[in-house]
Amino acid sequence: MRVILAEDEVLMREGITALLHRFGHEVTASVGTPGELIAAVRATRPDLVLTDVRMPPSFTDEGLRAALELRGEFPGLPVFVLSLYVEQTYAAELLDSGGGDGVGYMLKDRVGDVHEFAEALERVAGGGTVVDPHVVRQLLALRRDPVSRLTPREREVLERMAEGRSNAAIARELFVTEAAVGKHIRAIFAKLELGMAENDHRRVLAVLAYLRGR
Repeated sequence: MRVILAEDEVLMREGITALLHRFGHEVTASVGTPGELIAAVRATRPDLVLTDVRMPPSFTDEGLRAALELRGEFPGLPVFVLSLYVEQTYAAELLDSGGGDGVGYMLKDRVGDVHEFAEALERVAGGGTVVDPHVVRQLLALRRDPVSRLTPREREVLERMAEGRSNAAIARELFVTEAAVGKHIRAIFAKLELGMAENDHRRVLAVLAYLRGR
């Protein structure tokens, strides 16, 4: 997999580059500014863009805005955001871009297993969707009226749905039956006025559809 990495912190950039090499991926460009990121993608279309959110010059949301620009210019370009923060202004827009295909958003301090992280990158590069549950939780907080209809258990199920978990996986994590999970999911879709979904990816897209205000 050919990856373009955008990270302004040199030590973090070198560490991620080494990690990607460890898993057999090629870092075709390693840059520290959004302008360099855009130029690198235009020069060499990668299999995946891995970018931080806060980059020079203002260290606010430059990385996210560059990712959105690239997704608009190159439809289908897989983008994975790895950040210390959830930038609420553009996060939902990024996750919804391109129908939610080939996009990921994880928090750096939530990466506890490098193999799972590598698998998440490969999933996004293949057109899948990966969303850190803490990101979902913060974005859902922006729309409290509909979310307030959910019970605490339904919120737990919704967060795991956003991670792409199957009913069986959710049941194992929450120590309930699959039938109970199915009941919670039906209630979630009804309360949030979302259509039923047939597989894990469409379930994630349903969450993203809710985030954009459906």
